[in-house]
Amino acid sequence: MIEPLLLQALKGQTTARPPVWFMRQAGRYLPEYRELRSRAPDFIAFCLNPEMAAEATLQPMRRYGFDAAIVFADILLIPQALGQKVWFETGEGPRLGALPSVESMSALTSNAGDALRQVGETLSIVRAQLEPERALIGFAGAPWTVATYMLDGEARTIGKGERATARTYAYAEPEKVDAVLAVLVEATAHYLKMQADAGAQVLKIFESWAEGLPDDLFERLVLKPHQALVARVRELGVTVPLIGFPRGSAALAERYAAECDVQGVALDTACPLAVGQRVQAIKPIQGALDPLLLRVGGAALDRRVDQLVEAWGNGPWIFNLGHGILPDVPMAHVDQVLKRIGAQ
Repeated sequence: MIEPLLLQALKGQTTARPPVWFMRQAGRYLPEYRELRSRAPDFIAFCLNPEMAAEATLQPMRRYGFDAAIVFADILLIPQALGQKVWFETGEGPRLGALPSVESMSALTSNAGDALRQVGETLSIVRAQLEPERALIGFAGAPWTVATYMLDGEARTIGKGERATARTYAYAEPEKVDAVLAVLVEATAHYLKMQADAGAQVLKIFESWAEGLPDDLFERLVLKPHQALVARVRELGVTVPLIGFPRGSAALAERYAAECDVQGVALDTACPLAVGQRVQAIKPIQGALDPLLLRVGGAALDRRVDQLVEAWGNGPWIFNLGHGILPDVPMAHVDQVLKRIGAQ
């Protein structure tokens, strides 16, 4: 049986070329995605429709032949499974209702996987159609990132500045915030186990809001919850590799790599090449092309791809973006990158 390049890289192997997939590769830059999305009544209904979500997952695989597919879902499905109202406003993004009590959420944690079983159905559909040499990735939002939305209730506010509302909670009401994080660790572990049971060969933990945290808060809000989440996932019997993405963590990514038992560390756009090399000396890395440069294309894009290959190509490395692909990226620029690294 052919082992996917992604799995080889996560074992610490240096592959003939880096495996490649893009964050948000199933999305609005694809005309076929936009047509599919127009048929769903709302975004959450789209995510929880296994046939539609599977089609969205497979669309970029058919067009580009990436080395891995990532299940089409959203990090804010977990709050819904815990009893918090979640909806999406057209053109404005997610909205969340009042935060349920910690006690009521705790009662729902072990059922989180079953509550979101449609995501598992999506994974099963995709795995049945995906070529064996291509890996299938499941994912969840990290506890702190999901908590920022749950505590603030409005992603639009969080997106401005440095998630001031949630960070203020973390300082002013540490016991409450830590209790919410503990609930999210348990619920997310069950959710990820369900995904692995459904066919995910890799699991990714998206910590979108690790940036701007002083080291003590990073330890409390990011590192320790990730450690607890990974440990709980393993306790539940999951054996597939995990990738952690502490976006914006800068030099703290080295500490994360050394102290968190993930098998790969995804690096963001702003991560210096030298820091990436130091993280790579600890464990496999993923990243970190700037999505804005992918939008621009041309010679500048080729130069940066070459720089990444020169800096990280001799170690275990998964080529990816440093954040999600933008809706207005020309599709030809994706082809340009894949050809440049020898994936087409």
